Amino acid sequence: MSAGRPGDAVSGFSGASPAWLKGLGGLRNTVRQELVARQLDEQIAARFPVGQRLRILDVGMGQGTQALRLARAGHTVTGLESDADMLRVAREALSGEPAGIRERVRLIEGNGQDTGVHFLPGSFDVVLCHGVLMYVQEPDAMVAGLARMLAPGGLLSLLVRNADALAMRPGTAGDWDAALAAFDSDRYTNRLGLSVRADRLDALTATLAGIAAPLRAWYGVRVFTDNVGNDVELPSAAELERVLAAEDRAGRTDPYRSVAALLHLCGVRG
Repeated sequence: MSAGRPGDAVSGFSGASPAWLKGLGGLRNTVRQELVARQLDEQIAARFPVGQRLRILDVGMGQGTQALRLARAGHTVTGLESDADMLRVAREALSGEPAGIRERVRLIEGNGQDTGVHFLPGSFDVVLCHGVLMYVQEPDAMVAGLARMLAPGGLLSLLVRNADALAMRPGTAGDWDAALAAFDSDRYTNRLGLSVRADRLDALTATLAGIAAPLRAWYGVRVFTDNVGNDVELPSAAELERVLAAEDRAGRTDPYRSVAALLHLCGVRG
């Protein structure tokens, strides 16, 4: 029901879900979820007629934030998740929804690298894969598999860690050794204490072109709030709106979006 946590447990996420779930209601995760939602809605509106009920696949859906939101908007959503704790939380959240929304959501336990096992090619109008690729050692094959799930003109939404900005987090925190090391690496240790990988915009752009789902738009996510602690609670509604306005503007504006912690890439199937 959402692409709302770090990954699909395809490599290395197992056991980290309790720590991830603990930080869901804080400022850091809220900024991520809200920005991605705004950006995704913008791309859906640009690609599909108003009011069209879309078939959406959320790969590595986590606790269900984005998928549940899209189901409430009237779309049919299939969530694929391999982590048992995440799947349980998603099912609990879905059970509290009205029957009409529950009927539009299907939750499947499965690995994001095996989409071809569960679905026929061209089965979906939109495929989400948010916060998953950093846990996949060789992501190109998985991205190609996701693109095959799209109908012609379908939208592929990827949220990845920005390898070109890995020095920002340690540098702004004053950890100079880590900042210097990050310039020449695509590896980093995330907030869950896991060693994972990051992606570069140029490389993913080439990958998307090669699988006939060329990049049509990209955004930065968390330019100013990446170093906020996971335990920092939400500010007042007015202050939160200012934070989101600044992050939203930065995520669409050069050069700020280039140094965002996360990149949101949107490709369209030819």
